[in-house]
Amino acid sequence: GCVLVVSVIEQLAQWHNSTVKAAVERLCNYIPGKYQIIRHMLCCIDKEMNADVVCHSLKLCKQDPGQPLCHLYPPPKISRNEHSVYHASISPISQSGSKIFTGFSSVCAFPLLANLCEKIKYVIRNKLPFEDFDGDKFSTFPTLRGYHWRGRDCDDKNTTVYPGRRPDNWDVNSDSNCNGIWGVDPKDGIPYEEKFCKGADSQGVMLLGDSAGAHFHIPPEWMTVTEMSAKSFANLPMAFTDELDWPQFSEITGFLNSTIGGWTDSLYLRLRQRNRCNHRDLQNISQNGITYFPINIAAYLSFSLARNQLLDYPAIVIYATIGNDVCNGNRDTLAHMTTPKEMLSNVMQALRYLDTRLPNGSHVILTGLVDGRFLWDNLHDRYHPLGQLNRDITYSQLYSFLDCLQVSPCSGWLTPNETLRNLTSERALQLSNVLKEIATSEKFANFDIFYMDFPLRQTAEEWRKMGGQPWQLIEPVDGFHPSQIAAALGTSITWQKALHEWPHVLGKENPFNHQIEAIFKDQGGH
Repeated sequence: GCVLVVSVIEQLAQWHNSTVKAAVERLCNYIPGKYQIIRHMLCCIDKEMNADVVCHSLKLCKQDPGQPLCHLYPPPKISRNEHSVYHASISPISQSGSKIFTGFSSVCAFPLLANLCEKIKYVIRNKLPFEDFDGDKFSTFPTLRGYHWRGRDCDDKNTTVYPGRRPDNWDVNSDSNCNGIWGVDPKDGIPYEEKFCKGADSQGVMLLGDSAGAHFHIPPEWMTVTEMSAKSFANLPMAFTDELDWPQFSEITGFLNSTIGGWTDSLYLRLRQRNRCNHRDLQNISQNGITYFPINIAAYLSFSLARNQLLDYPAIVIYATIGNDVCNGNRDTLAHMTTPKEMLSNVMQALRYLDTRLPNGSHVILTGLVDGRFLWDNLHDRYHPLGQLNRDITYSQLYSFLDCLQVSPCSGWLTPNETLRNLTSERALQLSNVLKEIATSEKFANFDIFYMDFPLRQTAEEWRKMGGQPWQLIEPVDGFHPSQIAAALGTSITWQKALHEWPHVLGKENPFNHQIEAIFKDQGGH
């Protein structure tokens, strides 16, 4: 984090031909007030020192005994006589300077951010909305696991009102399931919910996933100085309180027009278009860094999943952690990958639990793991956004830096070691085959189950036909997650597969959709 921030400051000074002080002030003016913690770094940044050297001098980076010196930039070219001078430059700053940084490594130590950090810790720990006054696991607040992640509550003071439930008395007097359809048609006295939604195969969509499903994204304009302005950071508070995830634009539960490039197309939007009665019935229960196997998957789901087997509509559940079972930042990465035996045991545990919670008539789709060799093949020799100004940082260098720090999102794929990349993909294929076998052989009382491969190859082929390049399907800042373009194209491919192979999963088209929309339009679109 320090290296990224210092790099941006030094590049701002270079791009605007200014002093470091002016560059810090410029960046601080871009960033919303309470996030301006970087102003405290001013005393220690020297344009003549690269970011690695600065951050070591701040004691925010360190070299543990017996461990290599991790650096993003090449070490300065110095003679043997200058060697001691260089090491002096990365030694700790003076005592008076270091006092400023006591606790800097924990952003939450800053008083202005402490309260916000506590909220974020709560939602990360519980995967539930922070603002939920009636405790039904739905919220009227967008971030902090609010309605960006789950359908928006329409009455946060009534625990019996929430998206996805079957209507209470056909919603004659109020909207109990938040789909916007309630009241009685004055022409014939029939409740609108009964007229438009009875027998319409209404169902919700839920995602149990990882950071790819949550749609992790760091805006490249945050660290591309040639494009940087105050507008670049306008979304920082929202991004921070959504854990740097953008589920509202994601492949499964996206519902807002994308503001991060590309376009939004999602399984939820297509189900809603197919049946307008499905409005707001979505849940994204994904978490950065999660695998199929929390220690107790049943406890995890029981706390986070919002579905009443008796009162709610069925749901389509997408079960997708596409890489984390083989991805970790450990040096001995193969030893820390999920084994096929573990995969079988824990997925079955999760499915048995879902069978006790999902309403009858639900569907579960298991998604296979991705072949992550695509990442190195298409990015390793390209320049990272941080390296575009001076053409000095490639993704290969970034991957090596993160691997050295043992914080790589995937040591097995983000490596120049081709053998290791192949072994990682081999394990991913083994785990996908376990999921495929489960879908073929296992039966459950309340849902049917299907398997589909992660459609990366088809997505790349489709994008090439549209004139795109494969690297554009990968998030530019982290060089690891699917981009907005990949998410939208993936939805189209998944939908077509479902239409051809499991059409009953998607439900039938509601013949009243146009009438519903016409009434909404007459009422001002509410």
